[in-house]
Amino acid sequence: MSKVVILRCDSYDYEKVRAVVIKAVDLLGGPGIFITSGEKILLKPNLLSADSPEKCVTTHPMVFRAVADVFQRAGAILSYGDSPAFQSPGSVARKTGIAEVANQMSIELADFVNGEEVSFPQAIQNKRLTIAKGVLEAEGVISIAKLKTHGFAKMTGAIKNQFGCIPGTLKGEFHVKLPDIESFANMLVDINRYIKPRLYVMDGIMAMEGNGPRGGRPFNMKIVLLSTDPVALDATVCRIVNLEPQYVPTIVAGHRAGLGTYLEDDIELLGDPLESFTSSDFNVKREPLISYKPRKTLNMLRNAIVPKPVIDTDKCIKCGICVKMCPVIPKAVNWQDDNRDKPPRHMYKNCIRCFCCQELCPESAIDLKVPIIRKILLRK
Repeated sequence: MSKVVILRCDSYDYEKVRAVVIKAVDLLGGPGIFITSGEKILLKPNLLSADSPEKCVTTHPMVFRAVADVFQRAGAILSYGDSPAFQSPGSVARKTGIAEVANQMSIELADFVNGEEVSFPQAIQNKRLTIAKGVLEAEGVISIAKLKTHGFAKMTGAIKNQFGCIPGTLKGEFHVKLPDIESFANMLVDINRYIKPRLYVMDGIMAMEGNGPRGGRPFNMKIVLLSTDPVALDATVCRIVNLEPQYVPTIVAGHRAGLGTYLEDDIELLGDPLESFTSSDFNVKREPLISYKPRKTLNMLRNAIVPKPVIDTDKCIKCGICVKMCPVIPKAVNWQDDNRDKPPRHMYKNCIRCFCCQELCPESAIDLKVPIIRKILLRK
């Protein structure tokens, strides 16, 4: 049985968060189950972008602090890091409040700028991976994810958090090489199977709903979850927000590859009752994903059934992040006639539906629109 701890935490008051994290770790057997004194342990928060904690884009610094405190007291030599989408790890860590906590606790920022290629013959798909040096230099990893919605994968959580172990611009290259969601999910599972985080923690005290993972709205979920099984943890979150776990590609791929289980009968829930957290009000796309392989599917059919990113010109501040982050050549979103006084425009014939533009828009000015034909098909 995979064990998932669910505990209520109604604020980011540090003493409350610390008490919850201590209880959760103890329910799983205590810190000594996960580390031994003197080991080099990397803490891997979600540091997607340089946003303040109140926006719920990144792991909250008080959750990071509480996890760090538990394992530092147990004798671990801690480091931390993540590879943000387009800014330096240090600048994002400072803006999100993580760096301040880390400095107070003498926790060093690991190297997430440089990477090394590793061989993984047991992979289900990606038998060679480039992993950040900071991850490879650690003896163990503890993942500290944020509970958020995601345009490409529906939910971003325990499994997807390890995508940040790929340094820098290489993440964008994966979207080009693996544009269909099944292949992308297999890659994320391979990363997790190679790194093998010892514990997965999820910050859902204030979650993100709607147009995530950066442009959504805070949602007062009041929950912290821990597990050694990222598939079971993510599946449990899905059940809390009334989303079928088998509609989330990372969960299906992880279950199939033996990373964990999403089957309810194979998961033991510890702590507070799941039913006390369930919410059908949480805004997440609950319909099944329709996957496609761009090289094998006609563009006309693809555009008829797959959601597309659309820019709200009233919200757009013309920052150009969407243009910068579009991974394809020629760009699927670009300036109109090279005029930066107008909002960028999508060229959908080039679009691989990676949703990098939507994911990283700082103003939530890009949303995913479901084609009318697909809406009709789903109603049937």
